[in-house]
Amino acid sequence: MRISRIALPATALAASLVLAGCGGDGAKKSGDPGPKGAAGSALAAVDSLTVKGRAPKTGYTRDEFGKGWTDTDHNGCQTREDILKRDLKDVKFKDKCDVASGTLVHDPYTGESIQFTRGASKIDIDHVVALSDAWQKGAQQWDKQKRTEFANDPLNLIAVDASANRRKSDGDAATWLPPYKAYRCTYVADQVAVKKKYGVWLTDAEKTAMKTVLAECPDQKLPAG
Repeated sequence: MRISRIALPATALAASLVLAGCGGDGAKKSGDPGPKGAAGSALAAVDSLTVKGRAPKTGYTRDEFGKGWTDTDHNGCQTREDILKRDLKDVKFKDKCDVASGTLVHDPYTGESIQFTRGASKIDIDHVVALSDAWQKGAQQWDKQKRTEFANDPLNLIAVDASANRRKSDGDAATWLPPYKAYRCTYVADQVAVKKKYGVWLTDAEKTAMKTVLAECPDQKLPAG
């Protein structure tokens, strides 16, 4: 069941700033008003992304992005375990790959410290750009290999509080931002990087929301990946 999405204050501001003259599914022309960032910044990169309307969700299933996790770096371990190892501290292993326990010292979505225990976890591995969101903004036109790469790309994955992740559902920057405000610049910059890498487009409201957040941190670098 899809979770209802609750707009945050920044979203309300974004909605009030939606730029006029952008119709339906047509790509928006360049020359948008709004804050401009320096070269190499996430803010500048927003203007390089295509703006179009959201396509229907028809045909979307999780399996369109591959069945479960894969081993993207060919180290013998699934991507999920690699992300847990990357993001948690004091990690203990069940075996060569599987993480048994650890601590998410500073959850990016809530700012809280969360313990991870395998089998009773309150931590999810979130897709920064949700798979359903990508599906409605270009991914349904990709082949299966590209969608699988997208779903397993460490650039698009992060360990987070499970409850916050469920509230996010498949929201984009116009409909959901992390409650922990100190992380919003990083979060939006990561979304920009992922969408730029894979050619996922933005809606007009999403672009406005991204620029609203990044205008508060115009020097935020675009992550490499």
